[in-house]
Amino acid sequence: MNTNSIEIISPKILNRTKLPLMLSQVAAGFPSPADDYIDRKLDLNEHLVRHPAATFFVRTCGDSMRDANIASGDILIVDRSLDAAQNSIIIAVVNGELTVKRLKQCNGCLYLVPENPDYPVMEITEETSFEVWGVVTYIIHKAGV
Repeated sequence: MNTNSIEIISPKILNRTKLPLMLSQVAAGFPSPADDYIDRKLDLNEHLVRHPAATFFVRTCGDSMRDANIASGDILIVDRSLDAAQNSIIIAVVNGELTVKRLKQCNGCLYLVPENPDYPVMEITEETSFEVWGVVTYIIHKAGV
């Protein structure tokens, strides 16, 4: 049943590392002249981790969520303090196994939906042991992957 294996990593925020943030924006269309001006220092924790005590990093393995831009080896930032909503990408515990899927509700039924047509949709029934472990807030992957 487990279509993606998951490794859970607790963040260690001992020192905050601030990296340079360039004042000029990078054009995604046509190139523009680059400015070598640094605006300020940027701490990624301030932007990616809203609830440090409830946030975990999760490394995925598998391709069931490839069409949601989640590739094998990506690191997901998961916030356990958030409530899952319709269409949220979640880490779920299903019958004792962790999986990452999109949460859908339709006509009173609950579904875990992969983002790859090669995998089946899972209906959560009364017989299913199911828990939302956390809500995925960000995906970190290497460029070109």
